[in-house]
Amino acid sequence: MVFYHNWAAQFSTYNRNIKLSFIANILAQIGLGVFMVIYNFYIRKLGYSEAVNGQVISMTSLATALILIPAGIISDRYSRKKVILYGVLISGIILLARSVVSGQQLLITLAFISGLAMAFLQVSGIPWLAENSTPEQRVNLFSLHFAFMTAANVVGSLLGGLLTDVFSYFVTDVNSIRLTLIIGAIIYTVAIIPTMKFQNPVRKSTEPKKSAKSFSWKNNGMKLIVLFAVAQILIGFGSGLVIPYLNLYFSDRFSASTTSIGFIISLGQAATAFAMFIGPWVVKKVGEVKAVVFLQLASLPFLLLTAYTNHLWIAALGFLFRQALMNAGNPIQMSLMMSKVNDSMKGLANSVNQMVFNLGWALMGPVSTGIVVQYGAYWGYAYVFTITATLYLIGSLYFFIVFKGISTKAEKSVTTTKIS
Repeated sequence: MVFYHNWAAQFSTYNRNIKLSFIANILAQIGLGVFMVIYNFYIRKLGYSEAVNGQVISMTSLATALILIPAGIISDRYSRKKVILYGVLISGIILLARSVVSGQQLLITLAFISGLAMAFLQVSGIPWLAENSTPEQRVNLFSLHFAFMTAANVVGSLLGGLLTDVFSYFVTDVNSIRLTLIIGAIIYTVAIIPTMKFQNPVRKSTEPKKSAKSFSWKNNGMKLIVLFAVAQILIGFGSGLVIPYLNLYFSDRFSASTTSIGFIISLGQAATAFAMFIGPWVVKKVGEVKAVVFLQLASLPFLLLTAYTNHLWIAALGFLFRQALMNAGNPIQMSLMMSKVNDSMKGLANSVNQMVFNLGWALMGPVSTGIVVQYGAYWGYAYVFTITATLYLIGSLYFFIVFKGISTKAEKSVTTTKIS
């Protein structure tokens, strides 16, 4: 009860924009959860090879990577409210179109356009929350934000698997998946209603907003943005090898049903949502940088367990803990970045971070499917998961070495400011 009251008290301090953002994100994530858990199967049921699945995922991520920096600059210069509003509207329409088309070229083209549209949401969401909150609120706010998003995705994943199996009793497999995708796209698009009620926040920052001409490496944190990007690209390359194909992994290695896969993925997301609440507690104990590194390193044994087991329940258990621990550090990392970057560059910082992560997904998609096709359902996934674990390890160590010093300097600077 104390735990609940503490977080409820935190939530009550947030302004109306943040609360509306939570509602919009919950709807969007339920819709995406429905959509993403079965979309790979949709492509399969249409009769296309794994290479087409890889192309679709790669083109989505490539489009996002290409547009993220321009989207971040647009988000910084213009109304974030409008960027989010149009992003939800356009991406919702594209998801509906992706639910019904069946031609290979159309599938790939719409995946690319979908990646472009969703990029504007990716770069604007975190800065929007940052601008509507105080620095003291952000670690808890981002943890709660990611927890709500993940929990909503759990509901969507469960709903996606369940609806597909139910519809399959009445229509063909392809049409059962198609109906489920349409429902997911509609739920996603409903998020436009709370988004329309956003109000542009009053600028509270004491730091003047600089024009693009005044950007410099030293004064505006470009060096910091690049350092964050290097850490993120290592994680993105590892993630791109594994995460988009987890549903196929459970299907190929264990012949699991769509309902079972949806349930397993939902359990992993539920564990992630719970782990988000632990993050702020870990930060209080060891600090932001060490908390991120500790959580990421703790996930590696479970990733390797998933890689080499032949038992579904062990794989599910490994996936559950890996998912929770690896993702629990994300809100802490976002809070750290947003607290160190000038308001005039928050969108750019987030866009660069998202861009390099999506670049990893874009480039690693064909690599992952190629390895699995060549080495089969056991050794193919085992190799892919092992490579991912190695990249996560390198990324975590890099993050600790680079940002431990930055964190210390920042803490000293804050202390000095308070004393004076």
